Amino acid sequence: MANPVLSDRAFEQSRVGWAAPSPAARLDGRIYAPTRTDAMTSSGTWLATGALFAILLVTAVSGWMAVPEPVADQITFPGWLFVPLLAALGFVIAGTVRPRWSPFMGPLYAACEGLVVGAISHVYNLQYDGIVVMAVGATGAVFVSMLFMYSTRIIKVTDRMRRTIVAATMGVVLLYFVSFLFSLFGNTPAFINSSGAFGILLSLVIVGIAAFNLVLQFDFIERGVASGAPKYMEWYAAMGLIVTLVWLYLEMLRLFAKLNRR
Repeated sequence: MANPVLSDRAFEQSRVGWAAPSPAARLDGRIYAPTRTDAMTSSGTWLATGALFAILLVTAVSGWMAVPEPVADQITFPGWLFVPLLAALGFVIAGTVRPRWSPFMGPLYAACEGLVVGAISHVYNLQYDGIVVMAVGATGAVFVSMLFMYSTRIIKVTDRMRRTIVAATMGVVLLYFVSFLFSLFGNTPAFINSSGAFGILLSLVIVGIAAFNLVLQFDFIERGVASGAPKYMEWYAAMGLIVTLVWLYLEMLRLFAKLNRR
C-alpha cells in the first residue's frame, strides 16, 4: 500500500492552535532561551516508530499463527482477515485527516496491520520457504541505505524531487485500484503478478518508489522538528514510516515470489 500519510497539509493542520515559541527572557544580563517540552523531536519520533513497530511485530505473530495448515496443498487465508485490513485502512485515514488523533490511531493501525502482514507472510512462506527472511532482510537493507544516503546528503530532497515521487506514488495507487477493480470480476491483470521480465521490472520500479518515499519521510521529520511542530506529530510521522515500511516489505515479498517462479 502506498503511503498517504506524510504531506505538507499535515504541517498546516498542526499549526492551528499551536502557539509560537515564547521569546527569550533576559535575567542578570544573560539571555535564557525557553525550552519546549511539547514540541516534536527527532528522538521522540524514532521512539514512537519503535513502539509502533513493536506492536506490529507482536500482532504479526498472531496473524502468522492464524493461517491454517494446507489441506491437500490448498493454502487459504483466515476468513476474518478483511476485518483488520479494513480497520487498519480506517485508522490510518483517520490519523491522516486528524493528525491530533495519530497517538491513538497509530497504535491501532499497527495492531491491525500486523495481523494482516503476519497472515500474508505465512502464506508466502508456505509457497516459497525462506522468502520471509529474504524480504525482511532486503527491507531492512533498503531502509538503512536510504537513511544513510539522506543523512549524508548523498540524496538531497528538493521540491522537484517531492513532486516527482508523489506523482509516481499516485500512479502506483491508481495501478493498485485498477487491479482491485479487475479482481472483483475475477480477471486480475496478468502483468501485475507475472514472473516475466516486465512483471519483475514493474516490481523493481515499485520497490524503488517505496524506497524514495522513505527519503521524503526522513525529510518530513527533519522539517517538522525544525519548525517546532507539536508533539503529536511524532506519532503522525511514525505512522507514516510504518505504512511505507509495510508497503516496501510486501512489495519485496511479491518481487521474491516472482523471482522464485522463474
